[in-house]
Amino acid sequence: MGRPKQLLPYAGHTVIEHVVSVLVASPVHEVLVVTGHKRAAVEAVLAKWPVRTVFNPGYAIQDMLSSLQVGLQATSTWSRAALLALGDMPGIEGRTVAQLIQAYQTGGDKSLYVPSYQMHAGHPILVPSRYWSAILQLPPGDSLRSVVQSKDAHIQWVTVGTPSILRDLDTPADYAQELALRNK
Repeated sequence: MGRPKQLLPYAGHTVIEHVVSVLVASPVHEVLVVTGHKRAAVEAVLAKWPVRTVFNPGYAIQDMLSSLQVGLQATSTWSRAALLALGDMPGIEGRTVAQLIQAYQTGGDKSLYVPSYQMHAGHPILVPSRYWSAILQLPPGDSLRSVVQSKDAHIQWVTVGTPSILRDLDTPADYAQELALRNK
């Protein structure tokens, strides 16, 4: 992208603030943001939001898995599940979050809850605590996909009516497309 995606302007705020605003307005109990690159700037824009931040000291030399592991380690011990939302997906919708939480409340902690749009898996993913130790034990270079695709995992697909679960910001073109969709 050439600059920190989470700090790009979006919907009157920054990308990360928009993601956080959707999560704060949802039925989640706590919003925890894992920071890395541009930590101080990200924490400064989030200071006015009711979120907790935790720093991933390995962000520069490790992959996204390390941030996920840092986040899970910092999650409240009373938490029964975590909604794993990405900070570069400003298209996240409250109704998708609500659908995932409702599916979890109905289905319990035996499944991973993955949103699906037209048979394509997306984000955020709701992960019950029973899967956390497997995620925390993954070695550097691995990914959440190893747990999701393991023989012990049970996936509960949550069909959603929006392609926003598939869109993230990896390139300037992605950002321009997201802005155009937002302004429709």
